[in-house]
Amino acid sequence: MKASRLLSVLLLLQSRGRMTAQVLADELEVSVRTVYRDVEALSAAGVPVYADRGPAGGYQLLDGYRTRLTGLTTEEAESLFLAGLPGPAAELGLGTVVAAAQLKLMAALPPELRSRASRIRERFHLDTPSWFRGQEQSPHLAVIAESVWNQRRLHLRYQRWGGQALVVERTVEPLGLVVKAGVWYLVAGAPEPRTYRVSRVLELAEGDAFERPEDFDLAEFWTAWSDRFERTLYGTRVRVRMTKAGLDRSQYRLTGFQARFIRSLEPAPGEEFDFPTESLRHAYGDLLGLGAEVEVVSPVELREQMIQTISAMHSVYEGGKLPPWE
Repeated sequence: MKASRLLSVLLLLQSRGRMTAQVLADELEVSVRTVYRDVEALSAAGVPVYADRGPAGGYQLLDGYRTRLTGLTTEEAESLFLAGLPGPAAELGLGTVVAAAQLKLMAALPPELRSRASRIRERFHLDTPSWFRGQEQSPHLAVIAESVWNQRRLHLRYQRWGGQALVVERTVEPLGLVVKAGVWYLVAGAPEPRTYRVSRVLELAEGDAFERPEDFDLAEFWTAWSDRFERTLYGTRVRVRMTKAGLDRSQYRLTGFQARFIRSLEPAPGEEFDFPTESLRHAYGDLLGLGAEVEVVSPVELREQMIQTISAMHSVYEGGKLPPWE
């Protein structure tokens, strides 16, 4: 355990440069006192690590010192071949780069790790798009990725959700790209961070350079934004009650957010609860699929719509009377 931690300290200093004891402690999830002891152990082993005093100080390696030791474990080597993301990498124009990097890594691995990594690549494949939906065309993705990397503003013509009439023009500071279920999203400040679906970018032009906020965390932002988006999207509530079978079916018949919401409430069969939906129109489609296992209590207009539909269906199947086709 200590040897692994010492290697982590060494690789962190090599990859990031000067780091304070507190930052190292936070990164490794240990105490600052443990970091002090680890640095002393590295120095005793001949690693040229030294400390700068003062507010801007910290530990760093002697200029030019590099270790060729990677310390890859079997699991770490295997995980690198699972993280190749061949589809998204190809969309970014990096497909050949990823393949070349994996080839070099394969050649550098010792034989016992090489064989396992090779089996990983042969037996596992990541396909990011969801079922029954083709890959979205994002012709501007490579340019956007270049702007993210080079920290250059983008002037966008963007089609917002809702049709051609909602085309807007924005100048944004690209902070990161996220691929979600095969769909690419740009996270950009304008000035506050917002998300843009890359496939809806109609035209773009690169602008001048900007300073990226040092405290911006892409993964943290995306997690918080996704949670807000789902809660906003499913902002309408209708009062329902379900049978036990209906509660069970809701876990695979409804959307992931709706299923998680119902699980969090833990309603008993027959107990009324507020069901989250995008709108009454969406609730009609969602709940009709549960058949007689759900009852809409309110609002009245949705309840009446369900009754009318069920009555019309009864006429079709019981009396053979189809509604007018027009």
